[in-house]
Amino acid sequence: MIRIHTAWTRITGSAAAAALVLLASSCARFEASGLPGSAASMAHNQIMLVAAEPETFGHYRLTALMRDYPDLDLFMAKRGMPDFLAETSNDRQHYFILYYPTARQAFAARTRPGQRQRLEFAGPYPITDSEKRTLEDLRKKETSRSLHRGLDDDR
Repeated sequence: MIRIHTAWTRITGSAAAAALVLLASSCARFEASGLPGSAASMAHNQIMLVAAEPETFGHYRLTALMRDYPDLDLFMAKRGMPDFLAETSNDRQHYFILYYPTARQAFAARTRPGQRQRLEFAGPYPITDSEKRTLEDLRKKETSRSLHRGLDDDR
């Protein structure tokens, strides 16, 4: 009887671990799916502030993209995290723009057709005065929003 119970515990423990792995990988696939409510759909056609503390959606999204695209991870290791990330796509490709306003530079990246998880990069491109103002306005709005969230959390 004890052997059966021990074997059952091992099987159910293994099944639970497998279910957990399956659930986690399903969540990861959903987040990248582009389906309504997924991170990919919320990021589509958006410019996002990238800040680690407090973490912004742009930071969350960029770190997820770095896991999906090893080329992006290598680029970040070389250049550092951008202040802003823009993301869009069409039927065949995904496009990302990485903004570094302090250096007044932006880099573009796009997926390579037929080569999943590969990116090609272009740039640096100069950031215009108008773009810099737009990015700084976005930073102010996001900073204000996170400040209000922090005040709400304290209550």
